[in-house]
Amino acid sequence: MKLKLFTIALAATALSVGTATADQLADIKSRGTLICGTLGTAEPFSFASPSTREIVGYDIDLCKAIADDIGVKLQMKPMSVEARIPELVQGRVDVLAGNLGYTPERAQQIDYTTAYFVSLQKLLVEANSNFSNIDDLAKSRISAPKGSSSERYVREALPQATLLTFQDPPSAFMALAQSKVDAMILSEINAEKFVAQTGQKFKFIDQPVAEEFWGLGIRKNEPALLEQVNATLKRLEESGEGQKIFDKWLGETTAYKMKKPFKFDEPVSDPVLRPAP
Repeated sequence: MKLKLFTIALAATALSVGTATADQLADIKSRGTLICGTLGTAEPFSFASPSTREIVGYDIDLCKAIADDIGVKLQMKPMSVEARIPELVQGRVDVLAGNLGYTPERAQQIDYTTAYFVSLQKLLVEANSNFSNIDDLAKSRISAPKGSSSERYVREALPQATLLTFQDPPSAFMALAQSKVDAMILSEINAEKFVAQTGQKFKFIDQPVAEEFWGLGIRKNEPALLEQVNATLKRLEESGEGQKIFDKWLGETTAYKMKKPFKFDEPVSDPVLRPAP
């Protein structure tokens, strides 16, 4: 009889542990902290403030809004581009805000929230180069951040090009600045800062390689957390707070002078990719 009661108790304990493990939102509330993964090197989304050295930016403000709605503190965890999905899948971060463009392959590994940015993937070249369209770079050397969607897009759009991958966007840009490559592919918004910092020594190929929807990343099979994060994005959209966050980092008064062409509560979808030649 005692053995039977022990077995029942053990099974109940295992069930309760399994349930807690499966409910990441409950774990976050119990822990009192939301761990948000970010790049930390992608201004204006996440970067070190020159004055405080703290990680700030568009992604950080969104993560803080999510943490506030859950009622917990926010902890940011910087990581490389290629480490983003492994860190999320292995449970080292709760939410991923790392310039994560939607692809069907990634959607098999993680869940996406609704859109929080729409990005144009463009090629950056030297201003005095003769490159004026994508086809001009068909057999050129192109740099990209390793493990990024930018890398994938250039492989598909320019399959005969020589692709060199680097740990992060600054390293990929340095290869272009040192003439080790003919072009760099990156989200236009992230590449803009390199143009601004170098006195217009570089230019974009006007035609985008791809139009990409970004969502926040959530581990698979965490419906409560996914619903909570989407609820925050919807609140930001409806209250106007999301517009204020966008304008703060990307709007007309910033160096990027962008208008918000999307809504936080619209679903992400497959990127619009330029057909390969």
